[in-house]
Amino acid sequence: MSVQAIADRAALVPLFMGWQENLVQAALDGCMGQAFANNSLTAARIENGDFVFLAGDASCEEAEALVTGNEHISAPETAIYAAKEPAWYPVIERVHHGRATRCERYAIRKDRHRFNPDTLRAYAATLPDGVLLRPMDGELYRLAMAEHWSRDLVSQFLNEADYAARGLGVAAVRGRELLAGASSYVVFRGGLEVEVDTRSDMRRQGLATACGAALILRCLERGLYPSWDAASRASVMLAEKLGYFEDHAYPVYRVVK
Repeated sequence: MSVQAIADRAALVPLFMGWQENLVQAALDGCMGQAFANNSLTAARIENGDFVFLAGDASCEEAEALVTGNEHISAPETAIYAAKEPAWYPVIERVHHGRATRCERYAIRKDRHRFNPDTLRAYAATLPDGVLLRPMDGELYRLAMAEHWSRDLVSQFLNEADYAARGLGVAAVRGRELLAGASSYVVFRGGLEVEVDTRSDMRRQGLATACGAALILRCLERGLYPSWDAASRASVMLAEKLGYFEDHAYPVYRVVK
């Protein structure tokens, strides 16, 4: 039962066709992430960030081997599994029995939004006293990497230089203290996947709204699409406040590594 890393990812495009998931597209484009498939290229796994994406024939001989692999996942404790076809769900549950919990994420529409630059600028300007917004630079990259709560803002890039070359982000700071941020979780051709995080003691003060608004404005200025996918209803509410539309809920599995 052989599973191999795939360099020519164009061969996998038919398996993932129609799945509006930019973490998948980033891997297929060769921008970020890893791709694996069986020898016959009838089933495949893409790993990007904390996520595993499965597509193709879930009844193939190599299906369990594809579900087992998450060696490139960056999360130290859990990985999030999503599948294009529901037939993969029982395979995930069987392979990761006792370690997989089914839950929901929320897709945000990629083809419809109502971004209002004036509204976004107003949100970005609404900050608590003493708090400023700064572009995510080398110093802020290092601060983000130093704390568990903020690592996902920058951690999918190879290093500080890679983030400087390809990443885009905005941070809320007080002096040299990182309080919140919105940044490129991954990048793909023509856009980025938005990651928003706030330090626990600074929540409910508008920092996520301000950072998210500022990042969207920077994307619009550069002709990039700021893609959003929500892990919670709170994230959906923030996305809609900033101008997105919810599409649908979809199942994922959180797998303890």
